[in-house]
Amino acid sequence: MAGIKRKGSAEGRRGKVKKAKFEGSKASKSSKTHAKKAAELDKTGLAEDELGGLSDEDGTSDSSLGNEGHTTMANGAAEPTIPRSTTNSSSKSKESHEKQKLLAQERKAAKPNADLIHRSKKIWERLRRKSHVPCDERRELVAELFGIVTGRIKEFVFKHDSVRVVQTALKYANLDQRKAIARELEGSYKQLGESKYAKFLISKLLVHGDTEIRDFIVPEFYGHVRHLIKHPEASQVLDDIYRGSLATPNQKAILLREWYGPEFAIFKVKSQDKVSSRLSDVLEASPEKRSPIMQSLFELIKQLTQKNMSGFTMLHDAMLEYILNVRQCSEEMTEFIELLKSDEDGHLLKNLAFTRSGARVVSLALAHGTAKDRKQILRAYKDYITAISEDAHGHQILLAAYEVIDDTVAVSKAIFPELLGKTDERSAHLAEYAVHLITRIPLLYLPVGRMKWLLSSDDLALLEEIDSRRTTTSKKDPVIRRKELLKAVSKPLLHAVAQNTETLMQSSFGCQFISEVLLGCDGEKTEALEAVVQVAEGDPSIDGHVAGSAAGGRMMKALVMGGHYNIKWGRVDGGVPFMPILSESTDQDTVVSPPLEFHNLFYDRVKPHLLSWATGPGSFVVVGLLESEGFEKKEEVLTALNKHRMQLESAANEKTTEQKMQKESKSERGKCKNNRNSTAGNPGSRLLLKML
Repeated sequence: MAGIKRKGSAEGRRGKVKKAKFEGSKASKSSKTHAKKAAELDKTGLAEDELGGLSDEDGTSDSSLGNEGHTTMANGAAEPTIPRSTTNSSSKSKESHEKQKLLAQERKAAKPNADLIHRSKKIWERLRRKSHVPCDERRELVAELFGIVTGRIKEFVFKHDSVRVVQTALKYANLDQRKAIARELEGSYKQLGESKYAKFLISKLLVHGDTEIRDFIVPEFYGHVRHLIKHPEASQVLDDIYRGSLATPNQKAILLREWYGPEFAIFKVKSQDKVSSRLSDVLEASPEKRSPIMQSLFELIKQLTQKNMSGFTMLHDAMLEYILNVRQCSEEMTEFIELLKSDEDGHLLKNLAFTRSGARVVSLALAHGTAKDRKQILRAYKDYITAISEDAHGHQILLAAYEVIDDTVAVSKAIFPELLGKTDERSAHLAEYAVHLITRIPLLYLPVGRMKWLLSSDDLALLEEIDSRRTTTSKKDPVIRRKELLKAVSKPLLHAVAQNTETLMQSSFGCQFISEVLLGCDGEKTEALEAVVQVAEGDPSIDGHVAGSAAGGRMMKALVMGGHYNIKWGRVDGGVPFMPILSESTDQDTVVSPPLEFHNLFYDRVKPHLLSWATGPGSFVVVGLLESEGFEKKEEVLTALNKHRMQLESAANEKTTEQKMQKESKSERGKCKNNRNSTAGNPGSRLLLKML
């Protein structure tokens, strides 16, 4: 058969010859080595049984063994030898390990404070099992531990095992003991920060300490920020101090100012001196130093990003100060945006998205960049759209993309597939996101606009800043841009409302989502309106009905009126969002177009239970029904309500549960003085009586 070599083939013989030659060469080398070692041992006078493998127990040399493992006899015959036992080698190996262990113990015992460190580690082993140690025993152990470490702290903190002992001592110590440790380490905090193990001790001192301990530690980093922020260990400690509430705002400002140049590190500032970390204030005080300051700041930013040390909050704050003070459309701005895009893995942009300053940096970069820059920045967040939409700061990047990127098709393809979810899971996905405190913002921003109830003050301030900066970089009209984006997102949102109406109505956010989507989105809404009115059917006095919740009542009223009633202007404002509305009140008359016509659909379904709506929690829905424009059956509703005037009067004057309790108990009446003059009854029913 093809591919199988014959045993007698030349190639097979050649392979055997080569293998034998190789084994023979190894054997000859081994024999020479054994002979050489044996000669050396003979000179030193060592016994041959101590050669450790150079001879057998019977004194026969290994070199006398043949290839097949036989011993050559005097008569030339070959006698099989007994295989060498592994007992001696294993016992010798065990003895060797024991000797090494003894040597290691002797070396440890020879070190300074060896006994104290050993005892402290035993105490630590006991203390770390918190639930297994009684309070009295723990108190005694902590006292003994402090007796060991006091006066010897610096000998403990730079070792990986003994520094844990000090951390445990800090954890269970009182404030005076912690201050004693902090004073003993004074002058060494910079060195501690650079240590792989001791750096954690600084965080323990700051977390468990007070302002006095903080003022021991933080000033020791003054003048060293530019060096420490590039150090692999100290940078983490420095950013922990800066990021949280461990340092005061003034101390953080002093640390950040050192990014602006070496002179801010050389001429140190005292902690009690009030300083500003805003680069604009520094440049205003010394305008002639603008060029070296901006260059020094950019170089330090560049060094950290190139080292992939881009997760520091201090770095993000420094980048924000830089982009806020760069001249628009300048070479500096171009260079900075190129730095943001230079990270091929996108770690820099991803880290920036999850801090307050970082998200603002990315948003401003989108506003200042070219169309190509914006696409590249947005591409870095592929597969991360969901994560940043859930973040308190990251969602601002999506809002900025809505406002500055002219290519709405590219935005729709980059953001909406992940934000809205996969097609087969989209309805459930959107139902979950609609009630999320943060994720609902990028979902509702397009149908709603810049409403204060949706956006935070930071969001509104950022969008105003983007408006002023995009004038030279964006060409498309903002109204047209948002109309195109709304058209792309409307169909999935309306479908989600139609499929998850009952689920959404169980929460206030869900009810708000339904009303805003139906009022603000563009497209066919019949299916969604039918789903809403089906839930509204039935007796509203039954527990769990949508009319029983305040959010459900507001939703139904807004839908039957075709918009939200604006108290300031005395009219209904629709849901057309194509203008930068910066408050809940606007002086522009906005009406939903085309009208929802929900009032006719609603009345036809709830007509059998109209009186229950008018006298229950949903009374304002009936008020809205009578006030809505285009409702053709107002007279029919008024006639039906007029037949039940007595029930309306009873509901309007019925005392509340709270007032009944006040009447029953004088003590309760004394506790509720502020509610004595509260109006009794259903206010919606009173309004209906006035209409009658």
